[in-house]
Amino acid sequence: MAASETPLRLSDRAGAQAFVQNLLAVMSELESALGRESDGVRAGRIAEAMTGAAAKADLAAAYTTGLETAKANAIALARFAPEGLEALKTAQRRFATVLETNQQVLATARTVSEGLIKALAEEVGKAHTPTVYGRPSHSPSPYGRAGANSGPLILSRSL
Repeated sequence: MAASETPLRLSDRAGAQAFVQNLLAVMSELESALGRESDGVRAGRIAEAMTGAAAKADLAAAYTTGLETAKANAIALARFAPEGLEALKTAQRRFATVLETNQQVLATARTVSEGLIKALAEEVGKAHTPTVYGRPSHSPSPYGRAGANSGPLILSRSL
């Protein structure tokens, strides 16, 4: 919803029911998108999991707008479509569970990838550090830098 548009005002039963059905459909599509993303990340297919990011962003915007409209019309929804309001509450609880699962999967993937990068950096750094009597030692550098023999760390973004 653009800033210049006026918010939707629900004034009859048909409008309230149509609004509820539309918001439920958006929530269902967003749940599916989050589920696909979570499944792809779990399987290690990160690039494939992130292909629907633009559609997910559009659905999230529609969902947020729908929630704002529902809050603005809470009394009208309770009056014209009480069964729809209950359906929205049930769907919201289900959606919160899917969203929490998605956030946990993404946080786990981030933690694992950070751990891998740190371990890789330590291994690369350790391979270039000379040892003297079993202890890591840095030879004096004519340039005043410790670890002058270490090379850059290169990552492939195509994986």
